[in-house]
Amino acid sequence: MLAIQRFITGRRTAWVVLVGTIVAVGLLFSLLPSNDSEEFPTSGLPTSSQAAQVDALLADFPSAEQTSAIVVWTRDDGDLSESDMAAITAQGAALAEQSVAPQATTPRFSDDGKAAISILPLNADEANADIGQTATDIRDTASADLPDGLDAYVTGAVGFQSDITNAFAGADLRLLLVTVIVVAVLLIVTYRSPVLWIVPLVVVGVADGLSTVVVGALAEPFGITLDPSVAGIQSVLVFGAGTNYALLLVARYREELLRTENRNAAMLAAVRGAGPAIAASGGTVALSLLTLLFAELSGNRALGFACAIGVVIAIIFALVVLPAALVVCGRGLFWPFIPRYVPGADAKARTGFWTRLGRGVQRRPIVVTAASVAGIAALSLGLIGASVGLSQADQLLGKPESVQAQAIVEESFSAGLTSQTIVLVPDAAAAEATALATDTSGIESVLPGESANGLTRLNLSLASEPGSEETFAIIDTLRGTYADASGEVSQALVGGSDATAFDNKTSAQADQALIIPMILAIVFAILALLLRSLVAPVLLIVSVLATFFASLGASNWIFQNLMGFPAFNTNVVLFAFLFLVALGVDYNIFLTTRAREESIRFGTGEGMVRALSSTGAVITSAGILIAAVFAVLGVLPVVALTQIGVIVCIGVLLDTLVVRTLVVPALVFLTGDRFWWPSRPAAKAPRV
Repeated sequence: MLAIQRFITGRRTAWVVLVGTIVAVGLLFSLLPSNDSEEFPTSGLPTSSQAAQVDALLADFPSAEQTSAIVVWTRDDGDLSESDMAAITAQGAALAEQSVAPQATTPRFSDDGKAAISILPLNADEANADIGQTATDIRDTASADLPDGLDAYVTGAVGFQSDITNAFAGADLRLLLVTVIVVAVLLIVTYRSPVLWIVPLVVVGVADGLSTVVVGALAEPFGITLDPSVAGIQSVLVFGAGTNYALLLVARYREELLRTENRNAAMLAAVRGAGPAIAASGGTVALSLLTLLFAELSGNRALGFACAIGVVIAIIFALVVLPAALVVCGRGLFWPFIPRYVPGADAKARTGFWTRLGRGVQRRPIVVTAASVAGIAALSLGLIGASVGLSQADQLLGKPESVQAQAIVEESFSAGLTSQTIVLVPDAAAAEATALATDTSGIESVLPGESANGLTRLNLSLASEPGSEETFAIIDTLRGTYADASGEVSQALVGGSDATAFDNKTSAQADQALIIPMILAIVFAILALLLRSLVAPVLLIVSVLATFFASLGASNWIFQNLMGFPAFNTNVVLFAFLFLVALGVDYNIFLTTRAREESIRFGTGEGMVRALSSTGAVITSAGILIAAVFAVLGVLPVVALTQIGVIVCIGVLLDTLVVRTLVVPALVFLTGDRFWWPSRPAAKAPRV
């Protein structure tokens, strides 16, 4: 390993590393196949899911090649007039020309006289080929020649899918631009140099681009389906983690430049000192992400696969490419605050804010711990009344057209009209299944449909809002009713979009129960091996868990009272836990590995003060940077990504500004040498 580090940081060999990297990256970009992933993958449910089984069986039905759009007409200023109704009827006839079932498009008027609705069956392949244009064509036809004040909206499967397409239109470029601007500004502020920030930004940017190419090339062979949300989170994580590692390495390099006259020797010392912490931190994140490969939902597996590869590439660039680039550029890269060699600099204790803070915590560790725990507990109280699971209409920001139309349908028709529940039952039991469904509370209508392969399709309309808890309860009750029945009706399967959402929530809860303990076990093992302690990992994990619950509580209060989100989206809790625990442990690794290093020379207490004074500024900068980078996810009008960004932003700030700055040092001062048990790094340190 030392020979590799010498090669990376050598006066001539650093150039070889840079040139080799440029050639290798160029070849990978040109030779690796591009990934033409589906923009809207299937639900990703396991085959044991009833909704997944229904989807598979429906492929053999005559209507398998159909989708539908729903057009809603309404007038903001009151009831529909006779001229409005005549215009709507005319436009319903015009819409019939675009439908595969013209007779189905006849408008239906609400009992309250305020709205009308038309259902358009469409050829799925043709509609999905350009879903945005399909929705636009329907909207144009439905809106043509309408009286003033009468508006037409498109919702249903086509409407919601079109709005989601628009939400992600240009998402990669928009996320990349905002992320680059945020990182560049924070690097300039951190380094106080007009040139230094360019090197880490370019290195991390190339790592991000390469990770996108590599993930795209490997996705199909490994059976992974990517979507825009995965790509967005991957890019944000690679930029955030890569810049974090760059900040830590540059800070250690600058420190070594004060101690060492030769910049190559200084970089070698920096890589040897910071390298293990960077590798351990990145390894923790990557291994935590890989636990998602055991998830039931394919979307979770895709996220783990893509982000783990991205983090590994970020680590390699941080420990191989960045050191070589910094050495080649020389000390002048730090202009105007160029670090100069100062003999004996490493023997002097630092002075300044972080040293004073460390001394203050050392004098009153109990008070600091009690106050911090009280604050974190207070934030955690925000979880009271929290719930998980958003309805379909609550998953997009900005009230897009499909959401507005859904609200109109709920008010004037049935809330479940735009989302159909499907039951597949053996032909002989169709009548009994219809009767059981009709008798189930919350189901408004049951219409027998087509048959195929010995199965009959029943189309159910529910009274509750699509994707709501009430709808999920109805589906669960209906499934239980069929399962408890005798005879062939017990083989009935309940599917459709709402059942898919319900099974998705159930699988997400199962993934959460499986993945969270695995992540904690991985974090404990890495911390135990790195710090050679059994006490330190427990205390650090407890501190990170406290941060997680506090950030969830604070975020839940913000979501419900300021942003109008009624609940956490299904996968948000798991993703937030993964990122906060992995990234939170990152900063604790940076701090405690340095504390262990200093404890060997100065003892546990003094070692922690010196570690805090050495790493305080850079870790705080890294925390603020990654918090800002995750907050960038809010530029996309998707509630789930906004929630992940807010939770991680709050959690990282809590971790860097409170837990790592106050709580962890206080715990070290309280436990003393026992913090490192069973090892004794401070045993040979001089006693004061």
